[in-house]
Amino acid sequence: MVTQITAVPKLYIGIDIHKRSWKVHCATDLFSGKSFSMDPNPEQLKDYVDKHFADHEVVTAYEAGCCGYSAHRCFESYGWSSL
Repeated sequence: MVTQITAVPKLYIGIDIHKRSWKVHCATDLFSGKSFSMDPNPEQLKDYVDKHFADHEVVTAYEAGCCGYSAHRCFESYGWSSL
């Protein structure tokens, strides 16, 4: 019998976006996640996701404000769903 993958694993990322730093929380369907702070750099977050969650579909959510619009455009350009 051949095993087939029928569902794509999902990564959910919640971000508190500020001008000088981001507070990030990552979770999947299987674990409650990890929180960390990082520089306000979408490419740095993409590198983290590519390294640790390469096979996951990514959904991001954050409170939009004056510092979030460019990040949203970057997330969408990565193929991520951004709320």
